[in-house]
Amino acid sequence: MHLYNAWLPPPLAEETKKEKQSFSRVVSSVKDLYRPDDPESVYSTLKWISVIELFIKAKSDISLEDVATLLQMGLEIFHKSENKLYVQVRWGNILVRVLNRYRKKLSLKVQWRPLYDTLINTHFTRNTGPEGWRLRQRHFETVTSLVRSCRRFFPPGSAFEIWSEFRSLLENPWHNSSFEGSGFVRLFLPTNLDNQDFFSDNWIRECIELWDSIPNCQFWNSQWTAVIARVIKNYSFINWESFIPSLFTRFLNMFEVPVANGSGSYPFSVDVPRNTRFLFSNKTVTPAKAIAKSIVYLLKPSSSAQEHFEKLVNLLEQYYHPSNGGRWTYSLERFLFYLVITFQKRLQHEQQNTDNNRLAELYLAKSERSAFIKVMLRLIDRGQYSKNEHLSETVAAATSILSYVEPSLVLPFLASRFQMALETMTATHQLKTAVMSVAFAGRSLFFTSLSTPDKPAELGGGSGDDVYLDLLMISLSNALLGMDANDPPKTLATLQLIGSIFSNMAILDDELTFMPMIRFSEWLDEFLCRLFSLLQHLEPNSVVNEGLPSSATSGTFLVEDGPYYYCMLEILLGRLSKSLYNQALKKISKFVRSNILPGAIAEVGLLCCACVHSNPEEAVVHLVEPILLSAMSSLKGTPVTGFGGRGLLDASVSTKAKPSLSPALETAIDYQLKILSVAISYGGPALLRCQDQFKEAIVSAFDSPSWKVNGAGDHLLRSLLGSLILYYPIDQYKCTLHHPAAAALEEWISPKDFSDSAPLTGPKWHIPSDEEVQFANELLILHFESALDDLLRICQNKIHSDPGNEKEHLKVTLLRIDSVLQGVLSCLPDFCPSSRNGMIEDSSHTSFLIAGATGASVGSIQLREKAADVMHVACKYLLEEKSDDSILFILIIRIMDDLGNYGILEYDEWSNHKQAWKLESAAIIEPPVNFIVSSHSKGKRRPRWALIDKAYMHSTWRSSQSSYHLFRTSGNFSPSDHVTLLMDDLLKLSLHSYETVRILAGKSLLKIIKRWPSLISKCVLSLTENLRNPSSPEYEVLGSCAVLSTQTVLKHLTTDPKAFSSFLLGILSSSHHETLKAQKAINELFVKYNIHFAGVSRSMIRTVDNRPDGLDFMNLVSQIGSLSFDSTSLHWRYNLMANRVLLLLAMACQNDPNFSSTILSETAGHFLKNLKSQLPQTRILAISALNILLKDSPYKMSSDDQPMFSENLQENTKSSLEGALREIFQEEGFFSETLNSLSHVHIITDADGASSRGNHGNTSFQSLADKSITRFYFDFSASWPRTPSWISLLGSDTFYSNFARIFKRLIQECGVPVLLALKSALEEFAKAKERAKQCVAAEALAGVLHSDVNGLLEEWDSWMMVQLQNVILAQSVESTPEWVACIRYAVTGKGKHGTKIPLLRKQILKCLLTPLPPTVTSSIVARRYAFISAALIEISPQKMPLTEIQLHKELLNELLSNMCHSSAQVREAIGVTLSVLCSNIRLYMSSVQYHSHEREITDVDNQLKEENWVQLLTERASELVVNIQNSSLCDILNPSADADTPNGYQNGDSQDDVKWMETLFHFIISALKSGRSSYLLDVIVGLLYPVISLQETSNKDLSTLAKAAFELLKWRVLWGPHLQQAVSVILSSANDSNWRTRSATLTYLRTFMFRHTFILSNADKQKIWKTVKKLLQDSQVEVREHAAAVLAGLMKGGDGDLAREFRERAYTEANAIKRRRKQRSTTAGQPIASVHGAVLALAASVLSVPYDMPSWLPDHVTLLARFCGEPSPVKSTVTKAVAEFRRTHADTWNFQKDSFTEEQLEVLADTSSSSSYFA
Repeated sequence: MHLYNAWLPPPLAEETKKEKQSFSRVVSSVKDLYRPDDPESVYSTLKWISVIELFIKAKSDISLEDVATLLQMGLEIFHKSENKLYVQVRWGNILVRVLNRYRKKLSLKVQWRPLYDTLINTHFTRNTGPEGWRLRQRHFETVTSLVRSCRRFFPPGSAFEIWSEFRSLLENPWHNSSFEGSGFVRLFLPTNLDNQDFFSDNWIRECIELWDSIPNCQFWNSQWTAVIARVIKNYSFINWESFIPSLFTRFLNMFEVPVANGSGSYPFSVDVPRNTRFLFSNKTVTPAKAIAKSIVYLLKPSSSAQEHFEKLVNLLEQYYHPSNGGRWTYSLERFLFYLVITFQKRLQHEQQNTDNNRLAELYLAKSERSAFIKVMLRLIDRGQYSKNEHLSETVAAATSILSYVEPSLVLPFLASRFQMALETMTATHQLKTAVMSVAFAGRSLFFTSLSTPDKPAELGGGSGDDVYLDLLMISLSNALLGMDANDPPKTLATLQLIGSIFSNMAILDDELTFMPMIRFSEWLDEFLCRLFSLLQHLEPNSVVNEGLPSSATSGTFLVEDGPYYYCMLEILLGRLSKSLYNQALKKISKFVRSNILPGAIAEVGLLCCACVHSNPEEAVVHLVEPILLSAMSSLKGTPVTGFGGRGLLDASVSTKAKPSLSPALETAIDYQLKILSVAISYGGPALLRCQDQFKEAIVSAFDSPSWKVNGAGDHLLRSLLGSLILYYPIDQYKCTLHHPAAAALEEWISPKDFSDSAPLTGPKWHIPSDEEVQFANELLILHFESALDDLLRICQNKIHSDPGNEKEHLKVTLLRIDSVLQGVLSCLPDFCPSSRNGMIEDSSHTSFLIAGATGASVGSIQLREKAADVMHVACKYLLEEKSDDSILFILIIRIMDDLGNYGILEYDEWSNHKQAWKLESAAIIEPPVNFIVSSHSKGKRRPRWALIDKAYMHSTWRSSQSSYHLFRTSGNFSPSDHVTLLMDDLLKLSLHSYETVRILAGKSLLKIIKRWPSLISKCVLSLTENLRNPSSPEYEVLGSCAVLSTQTVLKHLTTDPKAFSSFLLGILSSSHHETLKAQKAINELFVKYNIHFAGVSRSMIRTVDNRPDGLDFMNLVSQIGSLSFDSTSLHWRYNLMANRVLLLLAMACQNDPNFSSTILSETAGHFLKNLKSQLPQTRILAISALNILLKDSPYKMSSDDQPMFSENLQENTKSSLEGALREIFQEEGFFSETLNSLSHVHIITDADGASSRGNHGNTSFQSLADKSITRFYFDFSASWPRTPSWISLLGSDTFYSNFARIFKRLIQECGVPVLLALKSALEEFAKAKERAKQCVAAEALAGVLHSDVNGLLEEWDSWMMVQLQNVILAQSVESTPEWVACIRYAVTGKGKHGTKIPLLRKQILKCLLTPLPPTVTSSIVARRYAFISAALIEISPQKMPLTEIQLHKELLNELLSNMCHSSAQVREAIGVTLSVLCSNIRLYMSSVQYHSHEREITDVDNQLKEENWVQLLTERASELVVNIQNSSLCDILNPSADADTPNGYQNGDSQDDVKWMETLFHFIISALKSGRSSYLLDVIVGLLYPVISLQETSNKDLSTLAKAAFELLKWRVLWGPHLQQAVSVILSSANDSNWRTRSATLTYLRTFMFRHTFILSNADKQKIWKTVKKLLQDSQVEVREHAAAVLAGLMKGGDGDLAREFRERAYTEANAIKRRRKQRSTTAGQPIASVHGAVLALAASVLSVPYDMPSWLPDHVTLLARFCGEPSPVKSTVTKAVAEFRRTHADTWNFQKDSFTEEQLEVLADTSSSSSYFA
């Protein structure tokens, strides 16, 4: 039994034992309802799902057999309900919950394939169903969660099947299928024990190779990191050592941080299609969780992972510092968080499984734990005072968790940081964070001090015994100073600290043995003084609103911003010893009686409440009674109205002057009564001694003429009833369990360790006594029954002549009724449902049982029924007489809500409380692993009071649910007549003219119909009537739409035919409501309906009602069809809606065999006609519709290029739509009209920057609502283009693939006749001047070329080829992007992987490669190359046939010979085409090797293998660099040399060289941007030198390109042999004769070393260090300074030995120079470069530690400062470096300066004081 259930109030705890049987009954009921042969029966099982959910949330004890049965049946239902998305969502979610709850106890086997099929059929096919995207999205989330939960149950062999299924998707990294493939691998690949044989070193190597194939793509990285992390965690037998360097390199580079002033994000990340990103969402930018998981599980004894981790932290720690925040802070904060959490999980797992010897040797020993924590402390140290609140809180929580593992490391750090914060009191955010850290680590501080009598030496031997206790004492005494009304964050942190410390101590007394240094009574006095002064200075934060009484506890920040204040008081007062409690009570009582603080009602009330809760008897005498008496004496003698329930009032005597109270008196009474109402919440039986005073006070308060006092009376009555009859824990904050290892501390509990065999003492509950129940019943008679009678009298007899008086009387009477209902909650019994068959069933036969009750039962069912009847009368009266008085309506709605929705108040209380738990702080959590006292548990431990709080809330939740679903599951019950009355009234009120009334009534109405679904239909019919009725006022339309657009109603429509047709026709015939608001509401309702549309159940399509008013389905369809033609005079938006509904209905019935196909073909014809509609929106909808409806493709050729059928079969396979469609498109001029209409949809703006490709582009004339109607369906994942788009040269196109798809589908549906009909229109439009018309022509041509129908080849020869040639040679430039897209669409591969070759691809490519006539302009040449590159992108290199390979070879030669083309535009196009071409060839070659055993090698393969082009490019480039540099030198030296000098010839040559180089740079940039660089790395590294050395030349264009390539190169990680090659290039260019090249090399080195620090060999690192050190002495001052900056960065980078050696040498050299200077006292003799070099080396050492103070630093800084008297470059270096040192150490200078001697400080002071101007 779960702890929360064992700790319920005793009567309930007994009841819960019956839940086991009840659950078995539920499972068998579901089983009976589900019939495998009837797919529609799944709908009837849905009503049980919320009941099953109840059992799980209630943590009931249920048998595992039932759970297993449920799961088997659930999975079967899930797979059977294909196409019923809503059913799958509901069942899927409940399966996920059950699987996650019982996963460790179950042994199931689940097949993966059916789950995959569900995903594919619903989300990855062309023809998605009609369901709205919101439902689709939920469905996708559900299925993926289900897969994740089932993964651990996949049978042996699944991993192999899954990998072989998705491996083929990953073959072409430049096709979107690879993104989907990686998403599926991550989702499905199981890492359970059954599948461990699949994973091996080779598999991991293959994974890492695949991972490399796409660089700089966060989505791709996330998928692979997640897969690898799971494998690392679950399989310890794999040896990871060889992979660690490359894994850490990837981890480091996934954090996008700015390196060396670079940008902080990938300059060009590979674009993942929107849908793939949406489906396989990766929430965070950097997969911090997976990285942390990998690192923690890689740590093993004797593994190199720890040192790699240290190095990673070395590089990242600087970005945690408060001054280095940025967009990377979030991912770094998550990284820190998950490192600690995963570490804790790992330790917990290891502590619980210590008996497993095979694994035990891999467990973390003490030394490994310490090493990990030391590294973590560095991040914690940097991030502790971050300005980012999340980071500083995460740091505090991390400190707390780690302090239980290694207190000897963490606690001294914490203590020193706290001291430091106290010393620098000025920065309050530091103090707040420091206090929070101590609060979070309070318990570990106590344990460390108290648990071990023999202190280990490392804690400081004997003297250190009390260090931590001292720390706690100091923090407690400082806490008193921290309570400050003007500084909320600090005050809350302080309160949290006090609460945390006292939650640990078993009792608070002066005789505390372990804290002799503090007298507790004195502390308490001081504390209360401070608290009182805080309360007196609080400022209320809200304006007091007139009208409804606000809740008593709307307080200031103490109450609003978190539960700390109240918890702290409860703990403090609950733990005090008897004498101290009395001392506190006296002071509090005196304070409360002598002050009236209207600004702190809630705060003072909670203070009193805590006193009463701790000791009710004493507190009632000293605190409650005095306040009560004082309030009554204030009320005595005030005027009375007689409305309070004392007896009859004489209504005929109308007082002229309205009696009133003085404001001061009113405030005082209000304050006292409200404090009382909060204070007595837990008074219980102790309150009975003052029952008469309470009665008197309440009646007097209601009798008062002041509404404020009435409101206070309402609070008091409510609270009094609650404390008499409800169950609540009494001794919640007393300590009952002492910790075994330290008796002065309380032992905390984890619910997971709880077992029935060793029960813990539960809380003592308040069980109401007979006297309390009797007193409560008296109050009920007084304020409920008599108030109801009063109300009836007012409404029936109209006893008031004065309307003002009548309103007051009504207000007070309603308030009394409301107050009682809010007080008794669900202790007033619920209505009895009326049974359908006439007899009330015995309640023991109810379908299931969830135990729950709020308290003792009072009153009777009759009372509730009477109240409902009176409310009906009152409501009617108010609507007639006082329809403009919103306060009365709001009160009456609240009362109806309480009456009709039994248990709703408890539910609200539970959900509000649930919000407070989100703030649950680490201060009251003890992690499951505790090495201080070596006690480990199964879960987090919390103080007993916190668990009692959770148990209490669990009980509240149970009471709200116990009867909520009881009558929904069985059809025999209908709601009682009283509920129906209430519903009718609320329905009227939800159409009220005041918005506030409408909203409240609507919410209440929804709760009722949700509980009684049988009432929904009635609601829908009456509300849609309001939409149809032309005379309905605006507010009724708004009210109707608000209720209709709720989920409850929309879900119901799927199964109720009458409501369904009424709803649709209601909306479509509401166009006569003209006002903007009404139109907007109707529009939103319709859009919402679309978004949540869940299909139509089969049974509805079949129903044909015989009643005359019953619309059968066909009838409905034709009725809507008639509305949707242009000819009707409807507003265009309604026309659009009608079309949309028509489409939804047609789609919903597509799969129904009984459904007539004529309707489908009529609908398709209707939408085809709509393509030429006058309304642009309708056209767009028609496009969406046709894409869905045209699905048969009878004329399409099958894959072996044979016609699908021989002549004699032709008749049978005609498409059902063909006849209808053929008739339409053969009309005269149909296509030219259509194309013309479609061209209007293309809006071509000037700033055509942002194009959303493949969708409906920038249809900016559509408002958002219209868009959601037309583009309702979620573009299926295979939307075009299927390859990443990155080429800037293509420009942004307005090519809509959906349009192309229609033409393609239409041709496949109806064959060649379409081509002939289309031909003339197409030719005309392709020649048009307007770009929009050309766009449509491009779309139509693309569809035609890609359609693959019989007879297409003949048509190609007859006219299409000529058409395409005309396009290539056309002069107009602006429509190029659309024609490029057209070519791209036409050659796109078919099939999921895009590898099947379309029929015309060969012909199109041949046509493109035909050489152009020599006379054409350069823009046409560029255009042709753009066409070619677009076509090459779409080719799948790994499956190229021989012809395409030949073609690549020919094209390669053509491009290489044209690289010096005179036009820049053409050069760019050639560079881009070349990068695509070469990468295609490379990928083809690699797949030839991969599949070499399957195919024979051809001659062409051998020719390609020689790779002459690589040699040609690299060799030519290195020659030309020299020429270009020389010629640019000539330009600089001899700028006036004219072109007609004899050098002119050479100049022409050098111009060619520059052009060739530009083309090459375009090639590099394109390769890096497109993500194709993985296959061209050797070429790119070979061209590294040109990129570095041509950054600064006299040719601006060339240098700009070189810089662009350089920026991209900085982000590229190189591997293996390429890395070696790059190092040698860097070393040689660092010694280049041109100083600009040397400087550029240094710039590249900074990022290069950061990216490759894990994979560079030591030898390479040493060479690089040596080279950079040499540059410190360079002849050029810029290079020297640059080298110093690079060295400072390298020293941070974690190569400790190299850095140490460099530092020491720098120091000795500088020292030697200084000494020599002193001896010679002259500056002569030493070259300036070498002195400057030595000083720069020192400066680099100093700047490499920006925030710390290692032991060597003072000497270095001082020596550096001594050089400030040197001449210029040296002097400025010194002053800059010292100033930077001072800036970065300013925060902590106060105590860091202790590391320096006096003399050293003087030297520093000399440097930094600025010299006087007049000296």
